[in-house]
Amino acid sequence: MIIVTGANGQLGRAITERLLQRVPAARLGVSVRNPEQASALAERGVRVRRGAFEDAASLRHAFEGASHVLIVSVNSTGEAAVRQHEAALEAARAAGARRVLYTSHMGSNPASHFAPMRDHAATEALLQRSGVSFTSLRNGFYAASGLMLLERALDTGKLVAPEDGPVSWTEHGDLADAAVIALTDEARLAGVTPPLTASAAFDLADIAAIASELIGRSIARVTVSDQAFRADMVSHGVPEQQADMLLGLFAASRQREFAAVDPTLEHLLGRAPMSMRQYLATRLSR
Repeated sequence: MIIVTGANGQLGRAITERLLQRVPAARLGVSVRNPEQASALAERGVRVRRGAFEDAASLRHAFEGASHVLIVSVNSTGEAAVRQHEAALEAARAAGARRVLYTSHMGSNPASHFAPMRDHAATEALLQRSGVSFTSLRNGFYAASGLMLLERALDTGKLVAPEDGPVSWTEHGDLADAAVIALTDEARLAGVTPPLTASAAFDLADIAAIASELIGRSIARVTVSDQAFRADMVSHGVPEQQADMLLGLFAASRQREFAAVDPTLEHLLGRAPMSMRQYLATRLSR
């Protein structure tokens, strides 16, 4: 049985839906915090069980009978995130899963300026030491995050942010397709993958220019200091810890931590991944 964690989230649900197109529902289980939110999956024959990463007993129950477990990385950061990933890995081992997959990130690096990348690196180290066959999917930076950085500019006409660098923005659906391929064809991806990215990297000036063309009015890229950006975030109610983490994103991009472009995703999909221009065109036309 294939078990997917976080199936109520955007990536986990997309992976689950695509798996249902390739394997019988009876071979698929999901581990979710709130089973009621996955009732539609249960009605289609998917095994739905509660699994909370801080509750080892619930994970063991959710993973029962697993051959493959896909651990979708948690939203928390720091030691708490790594502990939760470790708990899921241990539960998969206890369930007898012969393979564990993990949604990592192209920027995984123990010395990254962006805190979540250090968590991914620590989790990959756990996988390396686990003795279990594994695949760590080094996903490209979500295109949805680029759109989030653009949202305020759509109203103001100014994309205000610190100095940044190129990012290989990649669409959720393409990454979900890659995960399904990895889950159903064990020969395709093993160990730590190359970056699973679209075919080009763009900085915020590029995104502002693309958006300007798509909406028919100018969006200016305005660069401000890290300190000014942080002060503005905090003044708008963003917690200081969250503001500091976001500044780390810009610092990491300036060091080109997210700039790699790799053909692996295109080869897996057998087609070109969605470009950032295509992604923005679909979102900004709504």
